[in-house]
Order: sequence, then C-alpha cells, then structure tokens
Amino acid sequence: MTDAAPAPAPGDETLQRHKEKMARKKASRDKLMAKKTGARGVVIVHTGPGKGKSTAAFGMVLRCIGHGMKVGVVQFIKGAWDTAERRVLEGMGDLVTFRAMGEGFTWETQDRARDVAAALRAWETAAAMLADPAYGMVVLDEINVALRYDYLSLPPVLDALAARPAGQHVVLTGRNALPPLIEAADLVTEMTLVKHPFKQGIKAQPGVEF
Repeated sequence: MTDAAPAPAPGDETLQRHKEKMARKKASRDKLMAKKTGARGVVIVHTGPGKGKSTAAFGMVLRCIGHGMKVGVVQFIKGAWDTAERRVLEGMGDLVTFRAMGEGFTWETQDRARDVAAALRAWETAAAMLADPAYGMVVLDEINVALRYDYLSLPPVLDALAARPAGQHVVLTGRNALPPLIEAADLVTEMTLVKHPFKQGIKAQPGVEF
C-alpha cells in the first residue's frame, strides 16, 4: 500500500478567489449582525427523542456561571439520582440553586398521585425562581414530560414565563414539548435520535448519561 499523493498546493488565483469569497461573506454577515441590536431574556425549549436535551441546558448553565450570573435549576423527574452535574453545580455556592424534586420515571413510581404531587412541589419552587430577578437563567429540567402527562397545567407555566423579569433566560427540557409552549418560545431545538448505544445492550455510563 502506497501513501496517497499530497494534495497540490493552491495557486495564487485559487487563493485570491477564496479571499474575495470570504470578504463578501464577511461583509454580508457584518451587515446582518449590525441589525441585531436587541437584548432580552429568551425562552429556550430542548425537546425531541434524541439524547442531549439536559446536557445542552447544563452547558448554558456553565456559560452563565462564567459570566457571574445566578442560575436556578429545578428537576421535575430526576430526584434521588446522584448525578455528576448535580454534584458539580451544588458546589458553585451562591451562583447556583439546584433543586432535584422529581420522584423518578413514571414506570418506576407507578403512582400518578405521587407524581402529580411531586410535580406541583417542583413547580412552586420553579415559579418562585421565575419571579425572582436575581436569577439570570432558570432551567426547568424535564418539565416537558410533566406537562405532557398532565401532572402540571400549561396555562400557569405560560403565564409565569410571560411575567418573568425582562432579562431572565429560561430553558425547558424534555420530550414531547406541547405546541403552545413551542409557540411561546424564542428558541426551539429538537434532538433527533440517529443511534444510541442502549440498543446495542450498553447501559447508561458515568460521564455520558449521568
């Protein structure tokens, strides 16, 4: 087996065309960005069957911490689980308020009344954070699941989002986000499942799932 021949070095004409193309792209981009002058808190929804919804939310939490912003996290499903992100964020002092208030997945509890009661307690905590201007970001982890199963009523959630402090960002995660919530959001990302190791018999592992 012989080594592949090296790609030919671009000539002066190719380099010039590339430079001109990038210059046009930069000018177009600068013109577009010059029109984007508004700044306010945004509502962000992470939904879909793919992995990464909560992970992406925690990435934004780290960004906020890096900017010295206070963050509130309320978990509507996870509760007793000892997750790495929970350990790290609970060690951030006054910058992070972390409340894991779920009772686990519905097939684990097998008790709808218990699930509804847990969701309502979590919502009380979340609503207080949404009303508090000290929080630059509030993450409502897996709230979409609680809404989808009617553990929570959607109108109070939409009202709280609309009435929150002007500069506060909110991230709502979980599968099957309801259409009115998607409509109310400023940014919606749907995680698409392409492959997952679980289908190959590989269990959830530290550092990947928790």
